[in-house]
Amino acid sequence: MNYLNPLIKDLNQFGEDRQKEYLNAEPFPNIVIDDFFNEDILSKVTDDFPDLSKKKDIIVYDNPNEKKLAAKGEGSFSETTKSFAHYLNSQPFLEFLQKLTGIKETLIPDPHFNGGGYHEIKPGGLLKVHSDFNKHEFTLLDRRLNLLVYLNKDWDESYGGHFELWDKEMKNAVKKILPVFNRIAIFSTTDFSNHGHPNALTCPPGRSRKSLALYYYSNGRPKSEVNRPHATIFKDRANMKGETIKEPVTFKDIVHDIVPPILLRTIKKIIR
Repeated sequence: MNYLNPLIKDLNQFGEDRQKEYLNAEPFPNIVIDDFFNEDILSKVTDDFPDLSKKKDIIVYDNPNEKKLAAKGEGSFSETTKSFAHYLNSQPFLEFLQKLTGIKETLIPDPHFNGGGYHEIKPGGLLKVHSDFNKHEFTLLDRRLNLLVYLNKDWDESYGGHFELWDKEMKNAVKKILPVFNRIAIFSTTDFSNHGHPNALTCPPGRSRKSLALYYYSNGRPKSEVNRPHATIFKDRANMKGETIKEPVTFKDIVHDIVPPILLRTIKKIIR
């Protein structure tokens, strides 16, 4: 099955050809590509997307920082979506991401879809600007890349839902991306890759902002990219001090800060 746009004949070459664009993008390495996937397959993925508010095994985020819904793992995926998501975690696609991003460490997929998978935002929902958690909860690998696949047909600009990339100082949204069907965003995740959907969604009742999120990891990373292991860090926009709340520090956060990764892996194996 060909999951890609038929015009893409050589995926690795496509990645090499776009690498400079990715690495030189502002405000941090990223790229936005339209019509990347096979439209028929992605239409089926879109048609199969459930109303997450009616599903049981989901995560409901409802606080000043985020108002959104997320499925747990691939349990809610249709067969088409499952096959598509597995392709995005496959060797050929990982090799493409390696070529595109120039990341030297071997990229590793996340079959758990930890924090990823189906994401849905209803009218009035949002996701304030943040930098992502940087360690996988189970494997303790380093989070390196996000891939967002947007699934919103006939999405009008007035509906909002723009995905925004902000500078280090949180002064400007350098890039605003409308989440239209068959548009993807790929970006490197570091302490300074500030991104989000900070303004409340204004789409009509009965519509929602749908996406499929995949995260990629490596065993080790450049020290310049992160200061320490941490959970998601929400950040105020420069002209809106106090718009986010500070997430409470958990015992798990403290343990991750003070215990070496190799010891943490050993402890988890013993517990299992």
